[in-house]
Amino acid sequence: MRFGGMMRRRLRGAGAATFAILLAGSLLTHAQAQADAASCRDVTVPVRLAGLLPQTVHGRLCEPPGGSRTVQVLVPGATYNSVYWDPALTPETPSFRLAMNRAGYATLAIDRLGTGSSSKPPSALLTASAEADVVHQVVQAIRHGDIGSRFDKVILGGHSLGSAIAVLEAGTYHDVDGVLITGLAHRINPPGALIVFGSFIPVALDPVLSRLGLDPTYLTTQPGSRYAAFHAPGPDVPEMIAYDEDSKDVVAPGELLDAAALATVLPYTWRITVPVLVVLGGGDSGLCGPLATDCTSSAGLLQSEAPYYSAAAQLRTYVLPGYGHSINYAPNAPDYHRAVAQWADTMGLSQ
Repeated sequence: MRFGGMMRRRLRGAGAATFAILLAGSLLTHAQAQADAASCRDVTVPVRLAGLLPQTVHGRLCEPPGGSRTVQVLVPGATYNSVYWDPALTPETPSFRLAMNRAGYATLAIDRLGTGSSSKPPSALLTASAEADVVHQVVQAIRHGDIGSRFDKVILGGHSLGSAIAVLEAGTYHDVDGVLITGLAHRINPPGALIVFGSFIPVALDPVLSRLGLDPTYLTTQPGSRYAAFHAPGPDVPEMIAYDEDSKDVVAPGELLDAAALATVLPYTWRITVPVLVVLGGGDSGLCGPLATDCTSSAGLLQSEAPYYSAAAQLRTYVLPGYGHSINYAPNAPDYHRAVAQWADTMGLSQ
């Protein structure tokens, strides 16, 4: 993360203490009070964009003590990078990565091309389909033991745009053993979706990211817009929103276009032939609503999404109540973390 160290130092004082106090009732579970015993290291995977252009994908591989037979490859959404899966605001902040490691699963949280520490090609070269091909190459590198650890099974997980990329990868290449989809469904709530898309601006207009020398046609979010776009109706905690703003990233316009066309409109999900878990925040305004996706309960979500999946997907669903789009920042995120681990265990993905 580019600015994470600076932000963490800034937040160790009164702001971080305030955040911890506000969320203590939800965050201080027994599991989170334990020390982080996982072994983590940065990995770099050589890939080719469109089969031609050499690029590198950066990821953070974390393994539980004693290792694991299963790795979860985690793809972040638009304007997020790998930090989304392991936010380090305070020691008590829920971490999907840490929860999965404690449940016995290894994790590889990657930066999509164009973000984080991965290569930064011209944005015109990036689509969700191209990113899916890149993720496929990462999965193949894992299968071949090229990242230094060997795993028997691969779960591909995504958030939002990252979920669309996961759908395209799994439905095209059929080389993963399970798919976790968060922050993505097939029935959109237009008023809420407009809030999200209305927050995007060219990266050249952002006072911080414009200094990085990126292709100016990349997009990011307008400063001050992330709570309404990604977190409402969850608690508006200034320290957490500032952290999310500080660690935000970019997205290529082409990624958004074919992600919507292929992963939702077609829908490409019919091509997935391995177990799938779909997780949404109950207050995700871009997806949830009376005429859109039913997010009132896990059963309601299952009824909404079941028509878009084959029987082979053995679809399961989970709704995390009270939060918006970016559920990894929810104070009750540990509930959804447990649901993911239980799903993976039940589907035999840990064996």
